[in-house]
Amino acid sequence: MHTKKAQALVRESFPVGPLRCNCTIVGDPATGRCLVIDPGGDAQIILDKVQTLGLTIVALIHTHAHFDHFLASGELKEKTGASVHLHKADKFLWDNLEMQCQLFGVPYQPAPAPDFWLQDDDPLPCCDGVCMHTPGHSPGSMCFHFERDNLLIAGDTLFRRSVGRTDLWGGDYASIEKSIRGRLYTLDEDTLVVTGHGPETSIGEELRENAVIRG
Repeated sequence: MHTKKAQALVRESFPVGPLRCNCTIVGDPATGRCLVIDPGGDAQIILDKVQTLGLTIVALIHTHAHFDHFLASGELKEKTGASVHLHKADKFLWDNLEMQCQLFGVPYQPAPAPDFWLQDDDPLPCCDGVCMHTPGHSPGSMCFHFERDNLLIAGDTLFRRSVGRTDLWGGDYASIEKSIRGRLYTLDEDTLVVTGHGPETSIGEELRENAVIRG
């Protein structure tokens, strides 16, 4: 008896907001449900892309709570009713969105309190994704692993040939090094990495080529 192979996830990543954060839509083609990860601005662009893909947003998922990763969360929740998810260790950053915006000279857009706190190894609301707590860039930094599709949404933990800065509120270099070596570099080398800013990469490439934290 042959089991039907699950369809590949729908995935589209694109830069949004004032710092061009990579926002990612991850959708299940079988159910039409999707996650929006790091809606850092340009809410209407995100909504238009979701509509074009024929998907429905069920949750807004955040890798961390630096302002450039959730500026559109309030408007998206208001327009879609999607739940808001964050690791609790970044609540202090979320609660200080207005201060962050002022420091960077960015217009303030209020965001509602998160509906759910993400925890390490928690399943995501759809698409068979799993949470990975990877502190260092911020205390509550998360990555999201979609193992079946060899996909990692890494936020600002791991970049192509670099890593997230650790000189902002709650950042810690020893923690980000441990997160990358102990969690991310143990994944399949073919895993595609969608970074928080800039180009995509793979775990294998970073193991071999990342001069900041070598594999």
